[in-house]
Parts: sequence; structure tokens; C-alpha cells
Amino acid sequence: MIPETMKAYVLMGHGDLDALEYKTDWPTPKPDAGEVLIKVAACGMNNTDINTRSGWYSKAVDKATTGGAYETISEEDPAWGGSPIVFPRIQGADVCGYVVAVGTGVDNTLIGQRVITDNWLRNWDDPLNKDTTGYYGSECDGGYAEYTKTDARNVKTVNSTLSDAELATFSCSYSTAEGMLSRANVGKGDRVLITGASGGVGSALIQLAKRRGAYVIAMASEAKHEKISHLQPDAILPRGPENLAKALKKATGSEKVSVVADIVGGDYFGSLIDVLERGGRYTCSGAIAGPIVSLDLRTFYLNDLTFSGSTVIPPHVIDDLVGYIERGEIKPMLAATYTLADLHDAQRAFIAKEHTGNIVVCP
Repeated sequence: MIPETMKAYVLMGHGDLDALEYKTDWPTPKPDAGEVLIKVAACGMNNTDINTRSGWYSKAVDKATTGGAYETISEEDPAWGGSPIVFPRIQGADVCGYVVAVGTGVDNTLIGQRVITDNWLRNWDDPLNKDTTGYYGSECDGGYAEYTKTDARNVKTVNSTLSDAELATFSCSYSTAEGMLSRANVGKGDRVLITGASGGVGSALIQLAKRRGAYVIAMASEAKHEKISHLQPDAILPRGPENLAKALKKATGSEKVSVVADIVGGDYFGSLIDVLERGGRYTCSGAIAGPIVSLDLRTFYLNDLTFSGSTVIPPHVIDDLVGYIERGEIKPMLAATYTLADLHDAQRAFIAKEHTGNIVVCP
């Protein structure tokens, strides 16, 4: 029997952790036509959760992501899409759970199925239109709750022996990584340098670039090198070598790479661009070390470089990922699990960046 109320963590506005309030009697959502109701088993945590809460996406913010409230944000553009979100809002995008009810027009056989979520809210009459997309847990309520609902086209059944918490590590991090590699056209023979390789997206980039046949060089703090080595990158470098070209030469025999997959940004950006070979590609889907960078345009145009930002991805990416999971071609990097009631502690741990892989919240 589905209860009328549920436990949920609700974001009441932009700010510090106190903007997230724990509710024990929040109304349980009811599926509308075309939707499914999911009993949440696990929900992965991502930078989007932190950045949206703090208002970091606002162009008024030029600092690194800290997880705390910023003195000044613009109320006009505080979310990823450049427009305000509606409060109160339940965040959390990477849901793994079980369908317990369906709205009219949805196949009843979905009830009882274990699913993960495709987080892009699309205009299904024009699913490739980037201007009409929203994000689960941002433009609608997400999974930091006992129950959540979504469009039936946004759930994917997965045939896997992985645990619920392990399956909750995939949707956001791995689809982001796959989108980056697709935009940069990464393939066999490429030399791919990955920043922030110990995080959820970074560890996904290692696996997915290796799957494509690339030579992978991971960058992360030395304390995390042992865990990263389990993903079998071809080389591992410290997080920010003073002389990146020299460090690359020592570790790999070459000072250049064909692709930089960057989720860090910040002051080290110029060093990354300088090691791209002529005709190289830079792809980015994050800037946790700071969004404002300096670029020598001569390096950009004289070396025939290609830059690609990557956020909204085609619908087939999540279907591809499910195939990778079911065939055992990628594996989860589950760093820790927290109960829903301990969401504040989970976010503190996420912000501290001492973990390797993904942090997951379980109701």
C-alpha cells in the first residue's frame, strides 16, 4: 500500500546546508498520465545537487564550488539552465528503485520492475531540442525521498546483479562522461587526459574512454591513486603537476595528448590546453576549481584546436549505458552510502572530496 505522506529532504531555497530541510510528512507524489511512481531504493549524489543549492551556476559567481552559500547570486540564473527553479524542490537525479504504480496510458507490466532514471526531461515530440530540456531533481522533484515520479519514457529497466546503491551511481556521472567523449569523438588511438579522475564523472571517463580503445591518463591527488589504479588507466599523474608536459613525458613517453576531458577548470586550464597536440580536442562538463579561466587565443587557433562543451545528451546515451552495465563493460565506483536522514552528512563528505567514486543516499 502506498502511503499518503513520505520522508523527503526538501530544498527550500538557495543557500547553505540549512536550506535543505528534512520532512517526515511530505505528500507522496501521484503519477499523472504517462508517468510512473517509483519507490526509491537509492539515489546518487552529484555536483548538480550542490551547485544548484548554493546557486553556483549564477554568472554572478566566479569562485570555485565550495558547497556553501555565496554572498551574491543572481536570482535570474541560479540553475544549470540559466533560469530560476521553483521552490520547494526535492533534489536528487540518480534514482534506482522499483515501479509501484503507473498513470493512465502506461504499461502495467512496469509495476515491480527495478529501474534507473534517464535524467533529461525532454519534449518527446522533439527530443533532440536542447532548448526544451529540463533536469530531474532541478526542474521537477527528484529522488531524495521515499517515493518519486517521472515520465515512463525516463525509466530504464536493468538486468543486473549489482545492488541498488551500485546502480544509483551510473545515470548522471556516466551519461555526462559518455556525452563528453562523444562530443570529442574519442576513439581508438586517442590519448585522453582526464582531470578530477577520482570523482564520479572522472572515474566514469576512465572506464568509458578505455572502452573506446583510448590510451587513458588520469589526474588525481596521490592519496587516491591506488583506488584509481583498479580502473586500469594507462598512466596516473598527480592532480596538478607544476610542469605538466614534463610529467606526461616521464609517465607516458610523450608531452602531448589528443584529448583533454576536463571537469575541473580553474587556474590549471592553461596547462591543459598547452599539452594538446595540433588538432587536439578539449571537452568540458564541469568547473569545480573555478569557472573563469584564461586562454591564449594564439594557442587555440594556431594549433587548430577544437573545444566542446557537453551538457544535454541524446536520448540513446542512457540506453547505451544500460547495455554497457548489463554486459559488464563498466563497473560502479561506490564510495559510501548514507541514509536519507543523514543527507547533510552525505553532502559534507561529497564537498570534502576525500572519496573516490560516487556517494549514494538510501531512504
